[in-house]
Amino acid sequence: AATNPGALAAPVAPLTLGDRVVDTDLTPVVMGTINLSRDSTYRDSIAPSTEAAVRRGRLLAAQGADLVDVGAESTNATSARVEPARQIDQLTPVVKALSGDGIAVSAETYDPEVAGACLDAGATVLNFTGNAHEEEIYELVGRHGATLILCSVLGSDVRDIQDVERDDDPIPGYLAHFEERVALARSRGVEHVVVDPGLGFFYGNLTDPQRRIEYQTQVLLRTFELRPLGLPICHALPHAFDLFQEHFRSAEPFFAVLARLGGTGVFRTHEVPHVRAALDAMQSLSVR
Repeated sequence: AATNPGALAAPVAPLTLGDRVVDTDLTPVVMGTINLSRDSTYRDSIAPSTEAAVRRGRLLAAQGADLVDVGAESTNATSARVEPARQIDQLTPVVKALSGDGIAVSAETYDPEVAGACLDAGATVLNFTGNAHEEEIYELVGRHGATLILCSVLGSDVRDIQDVERDDDPIPGYLAHFEERVALARSRGVEHVVVDPGLGFFYGNLTDPQRRIEYQTQVLLRTFELRPLGLPICHALPHAFDLFQEHFRSAEPFFAVLARLGGTGVFRTHEVPHVRAALDAMQSLSVR
């Protein structure tokens, strides 16, 4: 921060969640998670049925989530693929029910068919976890006037396992990656963009838990170097099971503090009430 104060002070655009517009520097946005895939590693986020998913979404909103992110295929390397038709069957009733309650819903997918169905069902945000089908995805988002969360994905999609190529100095690689893709999204009619470095994804050369969490921590603390993009920044908060062990529920709130100090505005979490409390405390105490 001392060597790059301009980046730390760089303004970012407000976040659009349907009819709501949020200055994420003044009000951090918490993104709760619902997984309809039983392969997901964070067991408490798994909803085994439509009814359970809707109930969890309402609970997350009551606990302080500004946005609920729903997905039907795990990003884990060993998880089974889920056909688009099956994902649509699982996701759209949940999206319709929650959006009908006035809850902002994000759909997590890399498939254009799934994206289109969820946007039609009422999702106001698309959490794009792919790199292929970009133009089709961007045109869908632009046509619906939705917000795009653009994840850093090195392969065709998040399940196409790649090695992180940014170990020594990660930020310049992220900047180049996002600049090109944001420009393409803009050219296809996307007005509202959020960038997400994708720290929660699996990478082939970050399988050692200690090395992985050190890399994630470095990026979280240097998030402000992405602020010159002028866009809100989202992070999926690390679980760090090996580091926190039986106290693993403390991990995401801990990393939320680091991310906030680093300039993050949107926090994707499985631990909504704990992260909300930590972020609210930082706001109340003016810890910036």
